[in-house]
Amino acid sequence: MSKKFWGLLLVIGCLAAYFFIPKMYATVTQKSVGSLPYEFEKSENIAYATFAGGCFWCMEPPFEKLPGVYEVVSGYTGGNVENPAYNEVTTGETGHVEAVIIAYNPNVVDYGVLLEVFWRQVDPTDDKGQFVDRGNPYQSGIFYHNEEQQQQAQESKEALEASGRFDQPIVTEIRAAETFYIAEDYHQDYYLQNPVRYEYYRENSGRDKFLDEAWGADRTFTPVVEDDGKTLLHLSKEELRSVLTAEQYYVTQEDGTEEPFNNEYWDLKDEGIYVDLISGEPLFSSTDKYDSGTGWPSFTKPLIEENIVELEDRSFFSVRIEIRSKLGNAHLGHVFDDGPEPTGLRYCMNSAALRFVPKEEMEAEGYGEFLNLFQ
Repeated sequence: MSKKFWGLLLVIGCLAAYFFIPKMYATVTQKSVGSLPYEFEKSENIAYATFAGGCFWCMEPPFEKLPGVYEVVSGYTGGNVENPAYNEVTTGETGHVEAVIIAYNPNVVDYGVLLEVFWRQVDPTDDKGQFVDRGNPYQSGIFYHNEEQQQQAQESKEALEASGRFDQPIVTEIRAAETFYIAEDYHQDYYLQNPVRYEYYRENSGRDKFLDEAWGADRTFTPVVEDDGKTLLHLSKEELRSVLTAEQYYVTQEDGTEEPFNNEYWDLKDEGIYVDLISGEPLFSSTDKYDSGTGWPSFTKPLIEENIVELEDRSFFSVRIEIRSKLGNAHLGHVFDDGPEPTGLRYCMNSAALRFVPKEEMEAEGYGEFLNLFQ
């Protein structure tokens, strides 16, 4: 056969791996470099839940959409190997399972709500894996972080079994939480980073078909959440529509862009910090703000790098890096590499996605830790 034929066959094979075999594509093309333990923050406004439900790509979206959820992180837990890599976990030899850890505000969303959402993502009667993913690394499980969670999880499992929804016994294990290792970066928010491959994988995994048949009209669980009095995280997207201005909603929820030179903060020179409109998380400081000449507020760097998420944006026939808030999951703007020193970056933000907290009000609003920036 000719070289042209084999070349064509290679191209077809690569395209098939890229679009149609997402898990294999990720395994072969991405480097597994090991993992680090998840760091917990001690606060009365933060609690944690850990669930395993097969492929962690599919377990992130339903929890990230819940009001009161700060972040959902994919990783590994339950095994006997420190800092495992993805390629090691998938062999089944480490004892770890693919799982997600959820940081949430217990004053906004209850652990019982998370359990209701969890059961609607898994086949709790399968002890050999989940859907197309087979083997111990893909078993379902609930990892409790305290006695209250253990009791709630046990009662929830017993209620599900008593409901008669499933013909087979509920085999999902309830275990004490162990060290949670954060998976490699390419696994985080996979459904956002690689939507085409994710959707193909999910559709062909058998997960949605099973869940539709098992739950029917009850598959979508709508939680009742409480207002913590400090953020808008408790509001659904529809409720946000009635609270935000039309422009704020368009920018933060529909990934829009406001008009340049005609927005609230583009030329503001006051000292203070800029926080996320939805969650209140600190994002940028006036000490890093500069006049970029674009008509939008621009910064050389974020105030806290962990509070922003960078995503590839291929809209408008170009490739840009979109910036979103981590907790509020709001569209903020984009980052470009045409900024001034010392970073050479331009974080070009929308005023409609931000709220400015003047230096004089930072202590009263709980941002006193950043006052040293202005000394």
